[in-house]
Amino acid sequence: MRYLFLCLLLAATSAAHGQNPLPRLLRTNPELAAVARQAGAHRLQILYTQIRRDKQGRPHFRSYGYRLRPGEYFYPASAIKLPAALLALEKVHDLRQKQPELRSNSPLRIAAAGGGQTAVERDTTSADGRASLAHYVRKVLLVSDNDAYNRLYEFVGPAGLQQGLRQHGLRRTVLRHRLSVGDQDPAACHTNPLALYTDTALTRPLYVQPAAYFGGRWPPGQRRGRLVGTAYLEGQQKIDKPFDFSTKNATTLADLQRSLQLVLFPETVAPAHRLRLDSTDRRLLLDNLYRLPRQSRFPRYPAAEYPDNYGKFLLAGGPAGPLPAGVRIYNKIGLAYGFLIDNAYLVNPETGVEFMLSAVIYVNSDGVLNDDKYDYDSIGFPFLRRLGEVVYEYEKNRRK
Repeated sequence: MRYLFLCLLLAATSAAHGQNPLPRLLRTNPELAAVARQAGAHRLQILYTQIRRDKQGRPHFRSYGYRLRPGEYFYPASAIKLPAALLALEKVHDLRQKQPELRSNSPLRIAAAGGGQTAVERDTTSADGRASLAHYVRKVLLVSDNDAYNRLYEFVGPAGLQQGLRQHGLRRTVLRHRLSVGDQDPAACHTNPLALYTDTALTRPLYVQPAAYFGGRWPPGQRRGRLVGTAYLEGQQKIDKPFDFSTKNATTLADLQRSLQLVLFPETVAPAHRLRLDSTDRRLLLDNLYRLPRQSRFPRYPAAEYPDNYGKFLLAGGPAGPLPAGVRIYNKIGLAYGFLIDNAYLVNPETGVEFMLSAVIYVNSDGVLNDDKYDYDSIGFPFLRRLGEVVYEYEKNRRK
């Protein structure tokens, strides 16, 4: 399914016929209207997909966009971790064709083979004290753990990531570096040696992957808007020019929403583009896309540090608090460099509400990046929370 094309076509068609609800919802709500009036400065983009079920319960989509700019860059931050998790679990599935004992929870050891690489022997946050791909996926989805994402990046590798993204229709997504370790070329092209084992003593390897180097060309990603801001900090030094994101990860709202579709609605994806996952790994994804951090035993996350609305920007972002009663939010967020992203599927079986909503907003009024002075609390979180509330109320009253 050419989902990007479909989203843009539906958004354009609906807008042309006056059926797109987003402009009116933004215009008539004061909290949203103030931001929408400066949508360009905020690099605001919204993708809203209605879901209609037929008599057999099969989902049908209709998408609407607000200022969708597939060619305009935004930094995806942690939102990019969901595609990485999908491709890591799919690689395990493919490897099992030759090694049936292999599982996503098979004990994992990672070595270091070059500058900047780090090894992993144990993971004390897991039930058996060992690292595993399943445990890393869990940490990525529950609390957006950066190191866990980096390990998935190393397992799949840059070449495998680019191939998998294209195969599943995520054609504008580029995964080209680890997070929070200053990763860039050439280090980003090198991945660690690793092995998966059948036993926690790490004596019987099931799969051994040597250190690798990616010598191909990175996809270009978005060509517009990759220079952001007016200045940035490099250590303590202020550089008076825009920050260049041309060597950073990249994606689009349509690609992010499609990554949710691949997990939640596999039957709506053309067979050639569906994920290759067994039921256990698909359940791992589904459970941890909506699960609250305090509900996890391994790892254990204290509720004081990780409240229920942690990582739930749409409908619940802002000060610590509970989620709306009866609502499940399957989502993956991103926050960095003044960009806020939430990519969510929201459902309430009691009210019949069910929709997907993805949004990005840039909130950096001083124009300086890396100074940790962003308008997350004053503009970003309130906007995304209110956007979720407004669309949710619209869905409650919409004739299905």
